[in-house]
Order: sequence, then structure tokens, then C-alpha cells
Amino acid sequence: MKIRSLAILLLLPLSLGATLYRGQVVDAEGKGVGYATVYPEQQPELGTATNDAGFFRFEANLTVGSPVIVSFIGYEKLTVSSEQLTGDSAVLVLREQPIALEETVVAAKASKQRNKRKQLASLLHAVYVKLCEEFDTPNARYRVVSDVAMQSEGSTWGMEQMIANVVVLPEARKDGNDSVQWQGQYCKRFFPAEKRAQADTILAGQSLERLEKKSKEKYMRKAVNAVDSGVVVHRTLFSMGNMRHNFEQAMNDLRHWKVSNESEGETVLTHTETISKYLGFFKITFKRHYIVDSRTYAVRRFSEHADVVITIPFGIKLNADQLQLLNLINMGEKQIEKFRLKKMRAAIDYNTIYQRRDGRLYIREKNLIADAHIIGSKKAEIPVVVKATQRVTDLQTSGVKPLTNKQITRRLERQIVEIY
Repeated sequence: MKIRSLAILLLLPLSLGATLYRGQVVDAEGKGVGYATVYPEQQPELGTATNDAGFFRFEANLTVGSPVIVSFIGYEKLTVSSEQLTGDSAVLVLREQPIALEETVVAAKASKQRNKRKQLASLLHAVYVKLCEEFDTPNARYRVVSDVAMQSEGSTWGMEQMIANVVVLPEARKDGNDSVQWQGQYCKRFFPAEKRAQADTILAGQSLERLEKKSKEKYMRKAVNAVDSGVVVHRTLFSMGNMRHNFEQAMNDLRHWKVSNESEGETVLTHTETISKYLGFFKITFKRHYIVDSRTYAVRRFSEHADVVITIPFGIKLNADQLQLLNLINMGEKQIEKFRLKKMRAAIDYNTIYQRRDGRLYIREKNLIADAHIIGSKKAEIPVVVKATQRVTDLQTSGVKPLTNKQITRRLERQIVEIY
């Protein structure tokens, strides 16, 4: 008893010394932005998420002037000083940062000269040479804050935030793509209180009654104690959009390229590719936009749009609640095989923003919006919108070694945080 009392006394000054930081995150029209994340740049694990009205609060011991990041998909990252959040509630305004470049490309007028095969091949070669120069990078270690949120019919079901170290080994895979090694550090899942209760009901087994008792207990323990599918989502997002690799794979087939000129000395290169697998059950069409400096051939911006259709001939059985929570809870393969999912179609917009260091390009930010429809065996459609953003808070480019297998596979517990 005395030891316990002593521990409480030792911890008490830390709690009393913590400062309360609070405010509201709004858009340009003054409307609250729900599920924006707010975190100290150097200690992102201390951060939180806003409620539906955009309000937030968290406690931390930050030095004066410490940068605090405000982040939400579709908006530019906002950096404020910690003392701005210590007085009366601060109002923080986010500026829009559109992902898709469809409107820009469609509005541009095609250049007949550029579309000639010879000139096009020459242009693509010049851009590729510049990409090789700027992506001649050593191993890099990124410190990343990754947010993945899911909505259905206008209601946000929850968001998972993972803080991770990511080591990128350039062109280390057999296909010439970069190898991405993901090491999760912290994981939080933010739920509205009522959605959390519903998720707990599903996890408790009321919607998994078809599983044998032993199997159900096994998967429930796995879901509670480990991050499995969640890690896959975050890691896969960081692996997407390898601009140099995609360009290299596509540059020699001129049939799928279009060129258009824009103002301010920019040229838009658009590549379209359709992939069909498994006898047509999986079909995806990519449209990749490279916005290039017309003089130096350096790529200034890059974005992708993808249309995906997945058809499952025999169906996988799922009920409505499970469909909506599919991206928020871990579900093993044996569980999924019990359900009835017939088709999924999605439109995905994705971009990567780069930072320049020593004349080379490194990742600064990745964003994704997926507007999907999951279709059941009775033609019932459930809309699901997935929004994700990954911000780099620290970058190391020298002396970086690959992660060990133990570092990559270490299990990571989630912290469940209710938002009111």
C-alpha cells in the first residue's frame, strides 16, 4: 500500500505540470472539421482528434514555441505555435488542398506538336532522365503520422492513427520498385461513443455467431491484442504512388500517353493504364498525371485517379454492420469466408507531395480519398468513403540501415479513444 501511495505521489507533479491545449478547427466557411488530428510535431503520440464540431483538447508538457500540427485529408497541413492553444479557445482555419487534377487536365488544350510520336518520345525521355537524377536517393528513414478514417452515408465511423518509422530502400524489390519497411510505434483508434458501443457489440460476437466458439475466441483475442489489417492499410498507402517506378514502366508505350500545355510554364503528361486480373474479376484503370516544368523537365506535382471493380462470383457473406466496420476491425480470412460480398466498385484519388533535399526528392506527404460501394448478394449497396493522409514529421537520409524482421513484425497494441 505504501509503495502504491509513493508511486501516485511521484506521478502527481507530472500531471499537475501538464498544460491544457485546446481550440477549434474549421474550414474557410467557419464550419467545424471533425476528425482532424492535432498533435505536437516532435511528440505526435500525445495528440488527439477533433469532434464533429471541430473542437479538441489535449494535455502535454511542451516548450514555448513548440510546433503543433493540424492535419486533415483534403486540406493543407497547418502548423501553429503551442502557446496559441493555451489561452481562450483558438480557432484554426484549414485551407483546401484538392487531390484530383481531373479538372485541370480536362481544361488544358492539347498541343498537336507534342502529341507527335517523335516529340512525345523525346519529352518522356527528358522527364525520365530528370527523375533518375532527382530520385538517385540513399536509404531513407521517415517518421510518419498516418490517419485513416472511414465514413458511410455522411457519418464518420471512426479513424485510426498510427505513428511509425518507415525505411525506404530504393529499387530494392525484384521488380525494381522501392522496398517499404513499416515499423509501427503508436496506434490510436478514435470513435464516437455510440459507434464504439456498436463496434464492441460486433466484436463481442453477436454478428459472428456462425463461427465455432473456439475460432471466435481466437480471432477476438487477435483483434484486441494486435494490429494486423490496420498495419496493412497504413503500409500499403505509403507504398502506393512510386512516381519514378510507374513512369519507367510506362514510358516506352506511347499509345497510352497524352500531353497538354498549361500556363506558367507547365506541361501535363497523363498516362492511362487498365489492368485486368483473375479472368476479369478484378479490373482497375489508372490515370496518372505528371505536371512538369516545361523548361527543366522536373516534375512539380503528381496525382493519380483509379477506378476499381471487384467481382466475386461465389460471394462472401457479410451483414451491414460488418461491411461498415470492415476497415476498422481486424478480420481474419476464415471470418471473411463466412460472409456474402458480391461486388465492390471504387473511385480513388491519390497524390504524393515531395520535399527537396540536396537536390533529391523525398516524400513529404501522401493523401487518398476512396469513394466505394460494397454490393451484397441481394443488390443492396452500402457506400463507404475512406480518407487517409500521411505526414512526414522527420526525415533521415544518412546511415540508414534496413529494419530487422523482429522490428517489422512486432505486435502493436491499440489505444481506444472516444470522441464526444
